[in-house]
Amino acid sequence: MLNSPSTHSESLPMPQKNGMKNFPIVCVGGSAGGLDAYIRLLKSMPADMGVAIVIVNHITLMPTRLHEVLPPYTTMPVELITDNLEIAPDRVFIIPANRDLHVEDGVFHLKPISKPRGWPDVITVFLKSLTTYWDGKLIAVIVSGYDGDGAAALRGIKEVGGITIAQKPDTAAQPDMPESAIDSGCVDLVLSPEDIPREIVRIAQREEDTPANPR
Repeated sequence: MLNSPSTHSESLPMPQKNGMKNFPIVCVGGSAGGLDAYIRLLKSMPADMGVAIVIVNHITLMPTRLHEVLPPYTTMPVELITDNLEIAPDRVFIIPANRDLHVEDGVFHLKPISKPRGWPDVITVFLKSLTTYWDGKLIAVIVSGYDGDGAAALRGIKEVGGITIAQKPDTAAQPDMPESAIDSGCVDLVLSPEDIPREIVRIAQREEDTPANPR
């Protein structure tokens, strides 16, 4: 029996609007087989790392249920992104179906999907937005899925000092996306979902002592 998402969202403290948007964002991009990777990753991830987790999953034909399915696997609040939702650390944010996701001024912006036919490129769109409008460290994680969404944006992540991670293909239900990321030549680490949180913790701890470089 899945927990109701309301048990993870009631009486949540609102993030302070202090203009300090320099904590790390972790974009976890996936598609077919991604649910298994998200669960394995969240089960191994501490809830107090000081990072925002944004899951960008390909769903175009029906509403996503990830915000209902994932709460049992993490103590972090899991929220479905709405337009102008403020980004805060120690939370998991889920992209809604059939929308492109952007960030600006510390909030999410949803726009009509720019590629309604063929393989979506919502991961690439979001990562490119981050490289332009986010001041904190960026961590791009590409997990199980078809096609190669996200790979085209990895060079930009590295150019602004971010870290790029691909799921180890032999641990992915569908290795196309992680393999495309690796083939781009712009992946720093290839890890199983259980090992990715350890690297995120290391990066987050380093960021506590290193001011973010504004872009």
